[in-house]
Amino acid sequence: MKSYKPTYFLLLLLILLSFSCNNEQSSKENDENFSIKKDTFNFLPTSTTGQVVHHKYYTLSYNEKYENSEWVAYVLTKKEVSKAQRERPYFIRDPKVKTRSPSYKDYYPYGYEKGHLVPAADRRFSEEAFDETFYTSNVSPMDHYFNGGIWNDLEKQVRYWAKRYGKLYVVTGGVLKPGLERISRERVAVPDYFYKVVLDYNPKHPKMIGFLIKHHDSLVSPKVFAVPVDSIEKITGIDFFPALPDSLENKLESENKPNQWKFVHFQRY
Repeated sequence: MKSYKPTYFLLLLLILLSFSCNNEQSSKENDENFSIKKDTFNFLPTSTTGQVVHHKYYTLSYNEKYENSEWVAYVLTKKEVSKAQRERPYFIRDPKVKTRSPSYKDYYPYGYEKGHLVPAADRRFSEEAFDETFYTSNVSPMDHYFNGGIWNDLEKQVRYWAKRYGKLYVVTGGVLKPGLERISRERVAVPDYFYKVVLDYNPKHPKMIGFLIKHHDSLVSPKVFAVPVDSIEKITGIDFFPALPDSLENKLESENKPNQWKFVHFQRY
């Protein structure tokens, strides 16, 4: 009589090997996904208020005392830079800010625009991402010419860098301190200065650049406003990239090397 035991054994072995490979691949994919999430999360700055709000496409730290976010943080990749046309929604209160962000009405009739911190143009790659930038926790009172001028120039520059360098970590906010002008019954603070910190975490050549810009328009290049990130940390009390190895963090944040970044001129209006 013919024996089929070796055939059955071989078939069972092949099934077990296939199951093991599938599990290994699934585990690898899960690890990669976890790494992406962990990487994005770990690069968040410290919060001086403890009110950190996680949205799907960016994170913020809200400062109720000033009715402003002290920072917004997000990742911008080459693939996310899009020219897709989106219909602008109305500004609304942020449903995740427990202490309530201002109403859009708080900006009238004081002459200030609702200046984006996470630019809507950085989130054109999806309607959901675009709409999420219209929470009032993501805006600060800005002068029209500042918002449409030097600040807009800097935002365009960051998008250019995302396309050039592939992936950036961006942190933005107004410098919040006592004595600022206040508007509306909500007492929304009007920052005298705005900052932006950008990290290109290229393993071979990591680089970082900070900008501190006075709240009025300027016709010069954003490059003129480049400063060491350490100087922004001192006036804000925020540690921007605490997850970086200390030696690398200290090195990058103490430097001011705008020539490491390619600046381009953008035509206004």
